Amino acid sequence: MRIICVDDEPLILNMTVELCEKLPQGPNVTGFLRANDALSWLKDHAADIALLDINLPDMHGLELAARIREIDPTTAIIFLTGYSEYAVDAFKLHASGYLMKPVNKLRLAEEIEHAWRQRAAAAEDAVNTRISARTFGEFDLFVDEKAVSFPRSKAKELLAYLIDRQGGGITRAAASSVLWENSLYDRSMQKQLDVIIRSLRSALEAVGAQDIFEIKNGIMRVIPEKLDCDLYRFLSGDAVAVNSYRGEYMSAYSWANMTEAFLTRTQTRTK
Repeated sequence: MRIICVDDEPLILNMTVELCEKLPQGPNVTGFLRANDALSWLKDHAADIALLDINLPDMHGLELAARIREIDPTTAIIFLTGYSEYAVDAFKLHASGYLMKPVNKLRLAEEIEHAWRQRAAAAEDAVNTRISARTFGEFDLFVDEKAVSFPRSKAKELLAYLIDRQGGGITRAAASSVLWENSLYDRSMQKQLDVIIRSLRSALEAVGAQDIFEIKNGIMRVIPEKLDCDLYRFLSGDAVAVNSYRGEYMSAYSWANMTEAFLTRTQTRTK
């Protein structure tokens, strides 16, 4: 864990640094008396958590926090101040914590632990959003904002159906019924499905997205937590996702009609 402390009062800065150094996480702590010195240091170093005095002589603490977030959006911010009226502005900036001076050792430990967990969650989210699925309109999967190429259209459709299932598992027989419209699941069809599954796995592995797909005991599923998806955001009530829906959902696949109708009804009720 790497922590920076910024405070223009030397005694308070030294006390805060010492309290941080005694935390059970054993952090590496660096203190600064000036905001600009901290920003210069951050150009070549990384900080997991920044403890910032709000009243600094060379830059307001809220501005400093914004500048730090521009350098690294995952850095957790904890404000230290004697003025509670700054709390609203602090949390508008999505601060991880807010401590009144003089700093209490126990409260500091609690805020650091909370900020550390928040940062870990933010870092995980940043990894997960490397992979995104667009389901409104035509279906596509993106990794690092580039569309993934699927050599077999049925492999892409299988992934689309699994995403539609929102993490629910399906058997091989059920997958065959979806992909080949209730065809008999005989030995020949089983072999065809094996080819499709291998093709899907290969396409995902080629772009480092294999973790979103799993098979256990013959049950296939996607792991929703491993990707960003407009459908999932819509269902969670995300306003941007709800407003971006234009009445078309995975339009290439007939089995998507039921979900499309549900989304349309839901959007209509929210307006």
